Amino acid sequence: MADIVARRNERRTGRRTLWLVVPVAALAVAPLLWAVVSSLRPGEEIFRYLSPVSVRTVVPSTVSLDNYRAVLESSFTLALLNSVLVTTVSVALGLAVSSLAAFALAMIPFPGRAALFGVMVVSFLVPFEAIAIPLASTFREADLQNTLVGLILPAVGNGLAIFLLRQFFLGIPTSLSEAARMDGLSWFGIYLRIYLPLSRASMVGAGLILFVFQWQSFLWPLLIAPAPAVRVAPVAIADFAQESGVDYGQMFAAATLTAVVPLLVLLFAQRQFASSLASTGERE
Repeated sequence: MADIVARRNERRTGRRTLWLVVPVAALAVAPLLWAVVSSLRPGEEIFRYLSPVSVRTVVPSTVSLDNYRAVLESSFTLALLNSVLVTTVSVALGLAVSSLAAFALAMIPFPGRAALFGVMVVSFLVPFEAIAIPLASTFREADLQNTLVGLILPAVGNGLAIFLLRQFFLGIPTSLSEAARMDGLSWFGIYLRIYLPLSRASMVGAGLILFVFQWQSFLWPLLIAPAPAVRVAPVAIADFAQESGVDYGQMFAAATLTAVVPLLVLLFAQRQFASSLASTGERE
């Protein structure tokens, strides 16, 4: 009898949760859905059915791929490829630098470690916009303007990724590193052979932080790399707004193409994160 009552309570709780989650999810998806639908419409129909809201708002009367064709035949394709290249390199280098820094802050005793960690925590609390202009001036003096290196370097050292990885490393039993040290393994060997294999879940999480930070970055690429050859997707989307007007159809098509990449990455990383998380308890 108690089991039956418990199942009923679980069903009621599940239904209540569903009634709460569905409207919130619909509100979150609605802008993206409207942007996708608008990208499939001719330019003159984009705002025709927006007020009052009707079925035609999300169901186009005419479906056309002209906007996507025009976007892919423009310089936006190069900008999208630049974003993929810059983000991939930034995540790879960022994970290497962040994991090494996190390991040092978590495991290697050295003078001033606590103070250095405090400075690092404060660094990622400072808005990037507050330092973007002086940092851009420094990069120009170093002749890094309009280069891929200039786009990548600021994303390599991410304080939040270091903080998350350090907290995970602190949770790994110190008996593993102590035993390895007694066997003559160096600190780098401990990091490479013990800590990295155990930190797949946290590495995926840190990689997602680096990916999102770099992929959606707009201000920094606008300041340091405005040249067409190194322009990235978020900046290229803004180029569809010209003095003669805004081509909303092509702008929505470009935004949709830009959103597809992080959606695929997040879906893939979610699976990796869940499977890695299930094995993180097996540390001893």
